[in-house]
Amino acid sequence: MNLEQPTGDRTDQRIEPYAWYVLSLLVLVYILNFVDRQVLTILAPDLKKDLGIDDSDFGFLYGTAFGVFYALFGIPLGKLADRWVRVKLLASGLVLWSGMTALSGLSRNFGQLAAARVGVGVGEATAGPCAYSLISDYFPPRRRATALAIYSSGLYLGGGLSLFIGSAISGRWNAAYAAGRAPFGLVGWQVAFLAVGIPGLLLAAWVSTLREPLRGRFESKSDAIKPDVNTPMPWGPLFQDLGDIVPPFTLVGAARRGMPALFANLAGAAIIAAIAFTLIVLVGDPNQWIALGVGTYAVFSWAAALRARDLGSFAEIWKSPAFLGVTIGYGLIAFLAYANAAFAPLYIIQHFGADPTQVGFVVGGAAAVGGAAGVIGGGALADRLAGPGQDARRILVIIGGLITSLVPYYLSYTTSSLTVFYLLVFPTQALASAALGGSSGTIVNIVKPEVRGTATAAFLLGATMIGLALGPYSAGKMSTHLGDLGAGLLAIMVVAPVSLVALIIAYRNLSRREASRG
Repeated sequence: MNLEQPTGDRTDQRIEPYAWYVLSLLVLVYILNFVDRQVLTILAPDLKKDLGIDDSDFGFLYGTAFGVFYALFGIPLGKLADRWVRVKLLASGLVLWSGMTALSGLSRNFGQLAAARVGVGVGEATAGPCAYSLISDYFPPRRRATALAIYSSGLYLGGGLSLFIGSAISGRWNAAYAAGRAPFGLVGWQVAFLAVGIPGLLLAAWVSTLREPLRGRFESKSDAIKPDVNTPMPWGPLFQDLGDIVPPFTLVGAARRGMPALFANLAGAAIIAAIAFTLIVLVGDPNQWIALGVGTYAVFSWAAALRARDLGSFAEIWKSPAFLGVTIGYGLIAFLAYANAAFAPLYIIQHFGADPTQVGFVVGGAAAVGGAAGVIGGGALADRLAGPGQDARRILVIIGGLITSLVPYYLSYTTSSLTVFYLLVFPTQALASAALGGSSGTIVNIVKPEVRGTATAAFLLGATMIGLALGPYSAGKMSTHLGDLGAGLLAIMVVAPVSLVALIIAYRNLSRREASRG
C-alpha cells in the first residue's frame, strides 16, 4: 500500500516496513542533532582556557545562546511544519544547523561562538516539529509513544557519541600539532566542530528523498489531508508567524490587530524588560538575562497572536492544564538533565583529574546506552499503561522517571570515587530519559492532528526555555558563587518538587477529562 494514499478508517492500524525505515533515518538525524549540540561539553576545558570564560559564560554558550533562539524559532517553524512539506523543511534545517556547527570551528572569540550557537539553535528548531509530526502519520496512536521514544533515543546516542568523538578528535589533533604549525592555525576544539558539522550536509540530501505521508492518516478519513509535495513555501504565513514572535517585528504584528493589542504588547515588553534589568542588577550576567528576556517577550507575543488568530490551537496549548503541566513538569526535569549533561564531563575532569578521552569514552558510552534504553523503555511502558482514552496513565511514567532519577543524580555529586560516578551515569540517564518517553507520547496524543507541529514546538519550547536556557546557566552560576561545581549541581535540585506538582496537576486534569468522555 502506498503511504501517500488514504488508508481508510482509523481501524486500519498497520505499520508498514517503510515507516520503520523513515524512523531509522530520523533517529540518525536526531543523533547528529545532538552531536552538534552537545560536543561543546567535552571541549569545555579548552574553550574556557582559549576564550577566557567562566562556568556562567559556558552555561550561557551551552544553554541560553542556543536554547532561546531554538525556542523562539520553534514556534513559526512548528506552524510551518503544519502547512508545508515536512521532509523539505527538515532537510533545510539540517543544512543550516550543520553549517553553523562547522562555522563554530572557525570562531576566534566568545562573541563569534555565541553567534554560531544561535544559528545552530535556529536550524535545529525544525527537527522536533517535523519529526514528531511525520512519526505521528507513520505510526498509529497505540504505537506512537514507542516510536517517538525510539526517535528520542537519538538524543542520548548523539549526546554520548559527541563526548567520544569530540574528545578523540580534539585530543589527537592537539597531540599531533603540540609543537605548533597546525593547518590554518586551528586548535583541537575548532577541528572537532568542523568534523561533526560537515557530515550533516550529506545527511540532508538523504532526508530529502523521504516520502511525505498522508497528514492525519490514522485519525479518520475526514481528518486526513493528502500531501502535495509540490506545495510552494507559504512565505506569507511564515513571515506573519515570524512577525508574531520575532522582535521587533512583534510590534508590527500587534499593531495590525489593533491599538489595544499593541498597548498590551508594549506593556508586556515593559514588564519583562523591568524584570530582566532587575536580575542584571542583582545577579549580573547581562547576556543571559537580555537573551532570556527577549525569548520570554517573544513567547508572550506569540501567545497573544495565537489567541487572536487561532483560538482553537490556543486552547489546545495554553488553556490545557494537562498540556501545560506536562510541559512545565518535563521542562524542569530537563532543567536538571541539561545541567548534568553540560557540566558532568567538566566536573569529572576537574574533580577527579580524569583524562578527557577516558571521560568521553566512559561517560559518553554509558550516557548513550542508558539514555536510549530509558527513553525507549519509558515510551514502551507508557504505551503499555495507556489504553484507549487513557493517556493520563502515561504521565505516571514521567513522575516515576523524575523521582527515581534524583537518587543517582545526588549520589553522583557526593561520591569521592570516580568508579562510583562512572557506574551512576547509566541509571541517572536511563531514569531521567524515561520521562521524555512518557512526555512525548502524551503530548502528541492529547492534541488534534492539525496542530501537532505547533503543539510539539510549544512542548519543546517549554523544555528549552525552562530546561536548556536556565538549567546549565543556573548550575554554572551556582558553581561560580559557591566556588564548587558539584555544589552548584546539587543546589539546583530545588526545582524537583515544582516539577512533581506540575505533573500531578496534569495527571488529575487529564484523568477528569477522560472520565467525562466516558
